[in-house]
Amino acid sequence: MTEKERGFGLGASIALTLASAVLWGVAHLAADRRKTGVALMAAHVLMLAGILTVLTAFSTNLLSLAVQPHWLSWLTGGIVAIALAWTGVVVWSFVLVRPPRADRIGRFLTTTLTIALCALVLAPTVYATRVAYLSRDVVNSLFSATGNSPIVADDPWNGARRVNFLLLGADAAPSRPGVRTDSMTVASVDVETGATTLFGLPRNLQRVQLPRGPARDRFPWGFTGSGPETPGLLNEVFQYAEDNPDMVPGVGRGKRGPALIKETIGDILGIPVDYYAMIDMKGFAEIVDAMGGVHVTIKEPIVYGRHREGLIPAGTRKLSGEQALWYGRSRTDSDDYVRMGRQKCLLNAVAKQADPMTVLNSFERLAAATKRAISTDIPQGLLPAIVDLAQKVKGARIRSLNFVPPLISTAYPDWSLIRRKVSDALDDRRATKAATAARTPSPERPADDPVNLDTICG
Repeated sequence: MTEKERGFGLGASIALTLASAVLWGVAHLAADRRKTGVALMAAHVLMLAGILTVLTAFSTNLLSLAVQPHWLSWLTGGIVAIALAWTGVVVWSFVLVRPPRADRIGRFLTTTLTIALCALVLAPTVYATRVAYLSRDVVNSLFSATGNSPIVADDPWNGARRVNFLLLGADAAPSRPGVRTDSMTVASVDVETGATTLFGLPRNLQRVQLPRGPARDRFPWGFTGSGPETPGLLNEVFQYAEDNPDMVPGVGRGKRGPALIKETIGDILGIPVDYYAMIDMKGFAEIVDAMGGVHVTIKEPIVYGRHREGLIPAGTRKLSGEQALWYGRSRTDSDDYVRMGRQKCLLNAVAKQADPMTVLNSFERLAAATKRAISTDIPQGLLPAIVDLAQKVKGARIRSLNFVPPLISTAYPDWSLIRRKVSDALDDRRATKAATAARTPSPERPADDPVNLDTICG
């Protein structure tokens, strides 16, 4: 049947082309290609039903798939295939129902419409492909394809009731060589409920007992550093291991520091440290900016800037990356221990406000900042389980216990007391009793039992 015989005018051509973009096969039915039209309609309905089923029935697993490079590759391929098929149907429909050659204006308008419809289909595909590519790049850059321990498919935690993550905040200031881990927190997470207890250790903890082996042989009475530039504080252990390969024999550069600090802090607390993640302080500011800022409740005004040029007033405020960095770092008119409390509040705020929409809206900036700022030994194979666990943590209570004065003397720490407090905090019955006790703690007043972060931070 010729175009003239079909007799599609401008209005009909536009309507049928638009309809075919919404439901495949409409233009084919109008052009008397019934079998093709019905087949396209069936394929379109089945495709949409499949997508809807995946988004509803498997919505809880989508984030887990997003951190697996091979699934990201399949996802990218599937999105591209659907977009090309959709574009092909739109063009095919246009060819069937376009106005006659004599109607130049009609042809121009319908051609323009078809191009716009194709762009409308392809634009989100390009964006989704870009996001998938960046996700795969971040995963491959940050996470090793091989882990430190075997991961059992049906139980990624290998039977453990809790998993312990060491969270390090690194300050690589230009005025001093190397990296100092000025923020050290172990997050102990219940793998069933997501209930989390944060154990904070001060940077100036002295006479730290190092693990058995070459490290303890060199410092049998506790870590004392090597000269005036390393007075022997806990925050120096990481860099000292990096600078002295014989402290952790057989471990390569870039891994010696994490290995020694994990084992050292694990011995201090009396619990195994399974994985670590370290974030550079300046990189943290970039991540906060990429999120569009973070809302924090500030108890007392905080002076910031090297020359006291800024002030963050009290109240619930949205902080920029630079302000958040100073909120977590400032010791002006306070001390290390007050700062530790604020750091816990900041981590809590960022974790709760990093929702999927926030992440998607600034994904490219977040991906770039994350690659620059974070290092970790969490293996790729564990990421789906980490994502699932993170969802539990967001809905569970998070408690905090800082080992600071007056509970602990940083010059002469009571190691037995620290381990006993950790054991009590992780005991379910004791933890429940402590959580129901009437307390009014704050970042400015450390408690000697774990306290709820929401209570502390407001």
